[in-house]
Amino acid sequence: MKSRLEAFLHPIQTEERKEVLISKRFQDENGNLIPFIIRQISQAENEEIVKKATKTKKVRGVPQEYVDGAEVSRRLVVAATVAPDFTSKEICDAYGVLDPLMVPGKMLLSGEYNRLLDEITSFSGFESLEDLETEAKN
Repeated sequence: MKSRLEAFLHPIQTEERKEVLISKRFQDENGNLIPFIIRQISQAENEEIVKKATKTKKVRGVPQEYVDGAEVSRRLVVAATVAPDFTSKEICDAYGVLDPLMVPGKMLLSGEYNRLLDEITSFSGFESLEDLETEAKN
């Protein structure tokens, strides 16, 4: 049996990917639904995403930093989505954008976007404390 210290020194490594159905709108030539493929985001990647989405604005002449939540979401969706690859030139061209961060917003309906974001955050371990406590009890 693994000691507690061993468990923290050597956590189970995850490089998992997951297929998720986001919409009935994405079908192959036979009418089969095509899933999106997502990956997990590490805390280091999450911190980088938040850092890139941190902006400065002046309030009464004093610069103050704030995190642009919409940009965090866009960056998270692009970083965690393996397929389709929102950063590909072909997909950016198809949606008429230069910035890959704009592709999901152009490609997806609002509910589809939120479903994808929910799948990504859940898969990356953003579970509620209540969920974790329930799992630990079982």
